[in-house]
Amino acid sequence: MTAGREEPRKEPREEPREELEWERLADGVGRCRLPVWDCTAGLVVGADAALMVDAGSSRAEGARLCTRARELSGGRVTLLALTHPHFDHVFGAAEFTGAEVFAAAGAAAVFTGGREELRADAVRHGLDAWAAREAADVLVRPGREVGDRLTLRLGGGREALLVNAGPGHTAHDLAVVVPGEPPVVFCGDLVEESGEPHAGPDAVPSRWPAALDQLLALGGEDALYVPGHGAVVDAAFVRAQRDALAARFGVSP
Repeated sequence: MTAGREEPRKEPREEPREELEWERLADGVGRCRLPVWDCTAGLVVGADAALMVDAGSSRAEGARLCTRARELSGGRVTLLALTHPHFDHVFGAAEFTGAEVFAAAGAAAVFTGGREELRADAVRHGLDAWAAREAADVLVRPGREVGDRLTLRLGGGREALLVNAGPGHTAHDLAVVVPGEPPVVFCGDLVEESGEPHAGPDAVPSRWPAALDQLLALGGEDALYVPGHGAVVDAAFVRAQRDALAARFGVSP
């Protein structure tokens, strides 16, 4: 760009407006698979409050998620857990106004000092440049970081356990475990079903298999494991992906 000249402002392209389809996983627990990057967004509803798991890849997507989640929960979406600091999971967070935002310990630094890299990564992956800039400019810093485990009581006997499960896919991976019949484990991108797990420059490959061992210990054999991308899987799938990651990165058992 020539010095002294401002880059012309481009209006954002209209994003897809198709209805978000929600999948019931258990009583009061659901998720939807968002378009374009096939990201999961989850919802856990209690008698007094509801927890959203991840927020979509742009402000527009976050707004659609928030509107529908509030309809499904009776307007009680007061909690938001971000599984890891990648644009496709966090760029919609600003639309959840008034919600308390949780992330794994250390993630908040990425939300402040890493905004420009998140914006650039979004554009590299195909997000409209204007939408990426808009989201990065208002990116919400988590108000509470989870160093180990934290239980959220949502009312009516409903609980959600936030677990600092990484490092693995990133240095700051948060899982959400919902006890019940069956238990539901929101894995973030520690588990992916729609393709081989992505290991970017912020991944910690040497610790990734151990993170999956922790998820298996938390959920058990009968749990539904909800990946960051793709269809819901079982414990056997998570175990197989753990072994494949260990072989891929040369990690000893």
